[in-house]
Order: sequence, then C-alpha cells, then structure tokens
Amino acid sequence: MTARTVDAALAREFGLSNEEYERVLAIMGRTPSLTELGIFSVMWSEHCSYKSSRVWLKTLPTTAPWVIHGPGENAGVVDIGRGLAAIFKMESHNHPSFIEPYQGAATGVGGILRDVFTMGARPVANLNALRFGSPENPVTRRIVDGVVRGIGGYGNCVGVPTVGGEINFHPSFDGNPLVNAMTVGIARTDRIFLSAAAGIGNPVVYVGSRTGRDGIHGATMASAEFGADAEAKRPTVQVGDPFVEKLLIEACLELMATDAIVAIQDMGAAGLTSSSVEMAGKGGVGIELDLDHVPQRERGMTAYEMMLSESQERMLIVIRPDREDVARAIFDKWELDFAVIGHITETGHIVVKHRGVVEADIPLDPLAEQAPLYRRPLGDRVVPEPLGRVHDPIGTEAALLRLIGSPDIASRAWVWNQYDSTVGGRTVRRPGAADAAVVVVSEDDAGFDSTLALALTTDCTPRYVQACARTGGAQAVAEAYRNLCAVGATPLAVTDNLNFGNPERPEIMRQFADAIEGMGVACRALDFPVVSGNVSLYNETKNPDGTTTAILPTPAIGGLGVLEDANRAVGLSLAPGLSLVLIGETAGALGQSLWLREVLGQEEGAPPPLDLAAERRHGAFVRDQIAAGRIAASHDLADGGLLVAIAEMAMAGRTGVALDTPPSGLPPYGWWFGEDQARYLLGTAEPDALLAAAASAGVPARIIGHADGSDGLTLPEGVTISLARLRAAHDRFFPALMDA
Repeated sequence: MTARTVDAALAREFGLSNEEYERVLAIMGRTPSLTELGIFSVMWSEHCSYKSSRVWLKTLPTTAPWVIHGPGENAGVVDIGRGLAAIFKMESHNHPSFIEPYQGAATGVGGILRDVFTMGARPVANLNALRFGSPENPVTRRIVDGVVRGIGGYGNCVGVPTVGGEINFHPSFDGNPLVNAMTVGIARTDRIFLSAAAGIGNPVVYVGSRTGRDGIHGATMASAEFGADAEAKRPTVQVGDPFVEKLLIEACLELMATDAIVAIQDMGAAGLTSSSVEMAGKGGVGIELDLDHVPQRERGMTAYEMMLSESQERMLIVIRPDREDVARAIFDKWELDFAVIGHITETGHIVVKHRGVVEADIPLDPLAEQAPLYRRPLGDRVVPEPLGRVHDPIGTEAALLRLIGSPDIASRAWVWNQYDSTVGGRTVRRPGAADAAVVVVSEDDAGFDSTLALALTTDCTPRYVQACARTGGAQAVAEAYRNLCAVGATPLAVTDNLNFGNPERPEIMRQFADAIEGMGVACRALDFPVVSGNVSLYNETKNPDGTTTAILPTPAIGGLGVLEDANRAVGLSLAPGLSLVLIGETAGALGQSLWLREVLGQEEGAPPPLDLAAERRHGAFVRDQIAAGRIAASHDLADGGLLVAIAEMAMAGRTGVALDTPPSGLPPYGWWFGEDQARYLLGTAEPDALLAAAASAGVPARIIGHADGSDGLTLPEGVTISLARLRAAHDRFFPALMDA
C-alpha cells in the first residue's frame, strides 16, 4: 500500500467519523500509525463493534437451563442431552455477494463453518436464507446463479450437507441481495473450546492457509452503503478454498482431542486483527505478534495488509508450550501451515512487530471499552392502516395457480439440486420434504447408537416487517417455532441475522428497535432464547440522484430443535386415505399476504395478528400428536395460506385431495389464502382421536378434506385442478429465470 498520511481525512476513508478519530487520538496520546488506524477502523466498524445495535441486542432473552453458551462466543451452544451439545450460528455475507456472487457466497459458507468448528463441533449441516431482487431485473439472474453455485461449490466440496433454507424476491434487494449462511455442529458438552486467551508466555500459533491481499478492509466495506463504485470494491471480497477448509476442520478436531489448546479463534471479519484483539481482550491479557513469521502467499506484504487481510481458512490458537511439537505434527500431517507468530503477555496491549519495527502498540481495554456505542434517534413508529375492502378478480383456481408459481412459493428444486443435501449420511428430511430439515446424531458423535436428531429452519417474512416491524419480528420467531414443531421437534433456541438499512436514518433505526422488541416478546413467550447471531446494517443502494433505497427489513431467524427419535420426524407428503385436519383459527387475514400482492398487485394493510399463547399451545399439541403416532403428514401455514399448503402436501404425496365446503361468514379467498398465524395442516388416519385430543387441549381443529388418491384437488364447487397443472405451474419459475 502506498504510504499515506494518517489524519482525519484518511480516518474518514477508513470509515471512522471525526469524533471517532478524536477518540483514537485520546486513547493513543499521539497520531496512530497506519497499521494502528487500520486496527481501530475495523474493530470499530459496524460489522465488528455493533455500535448502533448493541443497546438493543442486550434486551433479547439469551438464557435457559439448556443454554451452555449464549452470545459472545463464536457460536451459540445448547445442551441436546446424552452429553452432547449443538453449536450453531448464522452470519451475513451480503455486500460481498453483490460484488462477486460466487466467492461472496462461498466464503460466507466457509466463515460460518469456522465459527462452529472452532468451538470443537463437527459441522453436520448448512442452511441459508437468501433474498434477491426482482426477477425482471437483468442483474438478478447473474446474482442468483453465482450465489447458488458458490454455496453449493463450497458446501459440497467441504463435505457438509446443505439441508434447508429460504428464498425471497423483491425489488428492494435489486442492488443489495442478502446471503445469510447458517451452520450447525455437534460436540461433547465437556469438549467445548472458547476464545479467551490465557497463560503469560504461551505461544500464539497461526494455522491454515497463507495470508494474501484479498479481503483487506472487508469489515469496513460491509459497514457501508453501495453506490455506482460497487465493482471497484471487488478486491475486498475474499477468495475461498473448500478443500483447505476440509483439511483445517480435520486438523483442528484432531488437535482438540489432545490437551494442547488454551484458546482458539477463527480469523473471520478483520482477520488477524479481530482474532488477536478478541482473544487477548476476553482473556484480560496482552498479545505480541511478530509478522515476520506469518505465512504469506504474496511478496512484500506490509504490516497493515497482514493485519487487515481477510484471507480464508485461517485460525489463531493459543497452545500450551509443552504441546507445540504435538500440534505442529498434526498440522504437518494435514499439509497445513503452522507458525508460531507471537506470545501472550501481561501488558494488556496488542503489540505488532514487523521487520524489527513496532508497527502497532494499542491498549486493549480502551480499544474495547471506548468503542463507539450509539443510541441513534428513532423515527416515528409506523402504524399500518387496516386493509380495506378487497375483491377477487380471478377466482380460486386461477389464484392458486398464480400463487403456486410465484417467485416466493415456486419449487426450489433448481436450487436444491445444486446442493449435496445428503453427504455424511445424516439427513433424515431433505430440502422441500418437510417444514424443517432433520439431521440425525450419529454413533460417532454420541459414542453409542442414537436416534437423537436435530431439526433446523430459517425464517422471516420481510413484507410483514416492513409493514409493522414489531409484529414482523415476532412473526419470524413464531414461524421458526412452528416449522420445528411441524416435524415433531421441541424448539430449543434461535440464532438471528438482522439485515437492515442505514441506522443513521431514524426510520431505519425505528424498524430495527421495533423488530428486536417483537423478537424478544416472542422468544420469551415461546421459551426460545437467542444464543448467537449477526447484525448487517447499511444494506442500502445509492441511487444516481443521491437518494438511497433500503432493503425490506429482514431479521432472519435460524431455529434449532431436538427430536428424541429421528424416525418420528414428519414431512409434508400426504398418502391416500388420510384426513386433513386444520389446527388453529382462520379469520381470513389478507393484509400483506401473497394473495394480495400476486393477485391484486398490492402491498398494503397490517400483517396478520399474532397470539403467542396460541402459538405455544398449538405447537405443543402438534408435537404431542406426532409423538403419539397420530400424524402422518404435517405442514405449517404461512405464505399463501391454506390452499397453497394443501397443494404442496398433495404434490409431495402425489395424491389428490377432495376439499370440504368452507365455513360461512368468510369469503372464499379469505378462507383459502388468508395468512392467519398459529395454524397447522395435519394428515391423519385417526381423525376422530385427533379431534378429541384437540378439544381436550383447547385447540381449534376441524376436518377440511381428505386425500382421495385422485389426480387433482377438487374444490367444494366441484372444480378439479389437476396435479399435473399444479406441478407445471410450480416448477416453471426457476428454470425460466435461469434459462432467460
């Protein structure tokens, strides 16, 4: 990097405000070096410091008897019984995936994998939550193609199955797609590794790939809006190598089977800077690094470049000095770089040396404790107007065919077929087969034969959050809870990925605060704590006229639950002879519904109201009935409402369904396409027993039809929509988009 004068102007280029730079000067008592300024800029970036969000994140519930580690570690940890823990987290790679879709998405997968295995877990599943721009935008096809290939290319090669996720399309994501990656791993509860450094004099070891110039200032780039110069930011996107990641996983897990590790941290956002600062800071110690020993793949790298590089597949480990040879032998065996690059000190400073010169000497406590923390102004709360009178211009049959083929509901087979969802042999429910993915805990994890399984899902309805952020935030949590219950799992905890626009705009900060409030209310009501997560702000695109366009606010929720018996997991597929039983009340909530958007072209009204007590009661009832063996098929009701769910279950089981007459008092379109919450559709061979159990539990339930083995859906008025027509409509969208 060309030598630059360190001053307020350069600090602004690095993302620091004038006030923040003045704080740096006060901490240092002098003008910082270029490397020191770089360290401050990335550690105080929105991406690393959460300076606009920390005050709100602290309000979320994060504890429960089964929570082993909540927010603050690399990933959340929950006890799943039998001496085992699930370790999981979701993170964003939004900005990189717009600039370079393939590598942006691929390295997003690689980064979240490292967050999980750095804690001692073997990764067993990947999921993703993706949001793309309008299908009519010519850029969308390129981004979809690159992102899907990147996720598949990395996950498939590293040998971790991609088992689930979600995809939405909306024009607000035209210039700023969302790529949120989630990984789940399994570890023994007595073999969980943390990141706090300890032991004065203990060696600090660098392992994995060599350091290059890719990804420099990636954390800063992720904390800024996009404009016409997005293409010029391509060098800030990291380049991944899944084959090296696989070697790194195996080497780290082998080392973790010894007693060599004191602390371990992956080099994620801000690379060597964040890993060393966070390890030393959490441990209350100092750290000294000699960059002469850092493995490098490019000539002439400066201290600034090495400290800020976000090259992938790298870890930082504090080890016991008497175990250095053991550790080195393991990494030599896996043909990975192993270098002692420093040691732990008692100074409370991070000291960085290169070629005999001290390039940085920063006190760690002020770097953390005096990091900016903003309580940004909140705009007025938006209270959506109730939806006025609507009419049905096309009828039930045409509406169903339009909805089932719409971008948000159409078959994702084109996407899923590029992911290896079964590698490792753990997958019980593949993508599209159930409301949540299900992966079994293997004998290798438990040390004994096990039927224990994890259920996994990602959920959010951004249009609900846009209309009413508090309701939308709560609904995202409730839908994750329903999806887990629908397969028979007991929900345990969530990770989140909070994607919003520019927090310096009061209306955006209001969305964020209200969504957090709604999430917190739902998590408490459902006993479903938040144990990890990520905040991604500045998801806005600068327009040529100087204005900006924000994404729909998207607080994505990753839910995890546990099943005692994987064989009890229930999917969508109907079989002839089953009765269809609707659980929950239907009032015909059409505000912000897909029917309203796709049929009438409106995005109006309030999202459907939530009754969290009913969500909990209905979810427990469904789980109990699945455990009792009464449920052969199950589906929660969400986008598109009842008739869309029926069609999806019929197509999955390749059986037609004869439907009963809707209740009086509701227009047909409200009954069939309303998006009322706390509802499930159950296929059962024991309808009388199910209805009796529902009545006893105080749960609304009614038979609405039966799977008759025919080749179509027969509506009450006698119209039959063939399964062939439904499949043709359902399968059309992605091939048409990607072949365009």
